[in-house]
Amino acid sequence: MADLKSRWLALYVLCLGDLMIVLDSSIVNVALPSIQADLGFSQSALAWVVNAYLLTFGGFLLLSGRLGDLLGNRRVFLGGVVAFVAASVACGLAPTSGLLVVGRAVQGLGGAAVSAVALALIMGLFTDPAERAKAMGFFGFVMSGGGAVGVLLGGVLTGLFSWHWIFLVNVPVGVGVWIAARRVLPDDEVVEQRGRIDVLGAVLVTGALMLSVYGIVETSAPLIIGSLGLLAVFVLWEARVAEPLVPLRLFRLRNVVVSQVVGVLWAAAMFAWFFLAALYLQQVLGYDALEVGLAFVPTSVVMAYCSLRVSDKLVMRFGIRPPLVAGLALAAVSLALFSRAPVDGTFVTDVLPSMLLLGAGAGIAFNPVLLAAMGDVEPHESGLASGVVNTSFMMGGALGLAVLVSISTARTDSLAADGASAVESLNGGLQVAFAAGAVAAALAAVVGGLFLRPKPMVAPDEVPAIGEPCPDVV
Repeated sequence: MADLKSRWLALYVLCLGDLMIVLDSSIVNVALPSIQADLGFSQSALAWVVNAYLLTFGGFLLLSGRLGDLLGNRRVFLGGVVAFVAASVACGLAPTSGLLVVGRAVQGLGGAAVSAVALALIMGLFTDPAERAKAMGFFGFVMSGGGAVGVLLGGVLTGLFSWHWIFLVNVPVGVGVWIAARRVLPDDEVVEQRGRIDVLGAVLVTGALMLSVYGIVETSAPLIIGSLGLLAVFVLWEARVAEPLVPLRLFRLRNVVVSQVVGVLWAAAMFAWFFLAALYLQQVLGYDALEVGLAFVPTSVVMAYCSLRVSDKLVMRFGIRPPLVAGLALAAVSLALFSRAPVDGTFVTDVLPSMLLLGAGAGIAFNPVLLAAMGDVEPHESGLASGVVNTSFMMGGALGLAVLVSISTARTDSLAADGASAVESLNGGLQVAFAAGAVAAALAAVVGGLFLRPKPMVAPDEVPAIGEPCPDVV
């Protein structure tokens, strides 16, 4: 029992560290107007408060995962927390726009290290199928619910205090995580052959990922084409090098590949939902920062309940695919409902139903996605697989946000040219973007339902006979 208690204590520490990282992908959205006013950002430069974080975070995930396998996941996790906390102090105290952007880039580096190995550490701690399902449900809430919690916390801190606190709040949390992690995380296993880091492979894939994110956020076709070229060179190099950064055999694992596709589509819908929903509340319904944050409370509560109390039970009773499909279908319905939100909408009738469905869908679906992705991977490559999983979500989120915002902007401009008012034009653009997000979530459900072939979550000697009830997981 003591051993089980210590494993769950370690899980809480890992999840708190990862939550701190996930929050920073969305916590700044509500505070951007205040940051712009204080530091004098131009409208175009303001996007770099978000983009600088995405660039380094996405670019260094695979390298961080590989470093975890070679140097030890615990060591990389602790180093990432230190870098993230130091960068958070720099961001919170930044006197100029340039220093804030640099601080955000360093935050991304630290965040990549923490996120790339946290999932691998959890998979190593929990080997029993039932325990792992519950643990991954908890971690799934952190990963999927972090966006909603980030919007909530960003609105509250900015509304009650100032934008500086959206960064400074990381300091006590990060220090606590670092101290607790040193006490509760298991020591790294001694690796006889450290292996060599594939330097050229690391440079190629990091450059390709950073260039692709940069191309996406800047909507630059030449940059995206260049990133694809770098990625092709990386694949050719990995096929020839003796100790590759990413063994290509990983992509012969069916569930790994399918999970990446599902993750990209799912994250595209999720990231866009958080961003566009906050935009609808602020610029169409006229909510202030605090009201926007509070509006996301129902999503966070429902997501937490479904992740922690429902998802693991569904996985153990029905397997991975049915909960995955059901959760993603609920998310698709949520986005479809938001695509009908009118200019004069009310919270109870036009916002709350979508909030509740999104919370339920995300809470149920995220756990199965992670379990499917990590189930086929050998323990010594868990850090790499964790980095691949996080990369697919980050790239899907960045791509989805860029594409759906572009769709929204095009529709808004078209309506404005036809004589619609500013608010009507903006709302029309948001409606089209929400509809596109619903299609992405629905497509993720179809791909996962048709192509995933996950391993059973119950040991063979625990499978009930036909006609007997499945064991309940408490």
